[in-house]
Amino acid sequence: MSTLLPGKSASYLLASAAILAAAMSFFLGPTHIAPKELLDGLFGGHGIAAIVAREIRLPRAGLALFVGAALGASGAALQGLFRNPLASPDVTGVTSCAGLGAVVALYFGFAALSPALLPAFAILGALASASILFVLARKGAGVMALVLAGVAISSLAVALTALALTFAANPYAMAEMVLWMMGSLKDRTLTDLAFAAPLIVIGIALLLSAARGLDALTLGEEAARSLGIDVTSVRMRVVLGVALATGAATAAAGAVSFVGLVVPHLLRPLFGYRPAQLILPSAFGGALLVAASDVLVRSIDPSEQLRLGVVTAMLGAPFFFTLILKLRREA
Repeated sequence: MSTLLPGKSASYLLASAAILAAAMSFFLGPTHIAPKELLDGLFGGHGIAAIVAREIRLPRAGLALFVGAALGASGAALQGLFRNPLASPDVTGVTSCAGLGAVVALYFGFAALSPALLPAFAILGALASASILFVLARKGAGVMALVLAGVAISSLAVALTALALTFAANPYAMAEMVLWMMGSLKDRTLTDLAFAAPLIVIGIALLLSAARGLDALTLGEEAARSLGIDVTSVRMRVVLGVALATGAATAAAGAVSFVGLVVPHLLRPLFGYRPAQLILPSAFGGALLVAASDVLVRSIDPSEQLRLGVVTAMLGAPFFFTLILKLRREA
């Protein structure tokens, strides 16, 4: 019991820090409004402060938490499923394919038909990528093969996205596509939050339901089966959970890179190497990282020409290279 309490305390601390970062994001903005006015507007007030609080600040702060949680939990689950420390939604191409799905919905006008179609196409794109990697892993592909396959999938998705940008007839649609590629929480609405949050919660719940099976898979497939684990069911729940969570997050915020790679690695010294111990803390850690990055974006550049996805990529890319060198030395 003594080993669990520090982990629980750290989880509470991560969750509290994430909420604090989201609160800071809520109180930041180009329009200076006193915190008391914003809180009054959020809880039943009227006028400009109420509109800003409910329609602009609340969706943005809420999405920062949900998007970060989706990416952090997905990264921890993928690393456990593939037994690969380099696995994450963006490195494996899941984020890029989700972004491609969103771009397809915008390019062909499906998103204008129904708000639900944008996240639906993003989820289908994420599911396609995750399914390909699932099949490769099942056929015995090694760590490097899976990483290279993810790079190939991501490159193809980026190329197809660029093709859509090249032939976009509508300048507005083109601007929207560029926004998805860069990643941003700017101008998000309560509708975006209402669509993304339930899908992300369901996706994370699926990942948590597979946690015990992922722990068993760290011993190998045969050992997991001998323990009574339905390996196929575990894999399907992880693939579907990652597709739902990452697809919904990408549909809401665009391509926010490296959160799912960085967060699980930073938290392993605190929570251990078992996926069951890491998925939920990684969700809290991802929420903290995205919310804090959003605060950084708004503090550095109030006009927000600097995008959230650019900041997370600048933070995550050096970490990724450092991790590759570390693994090479260990090998």
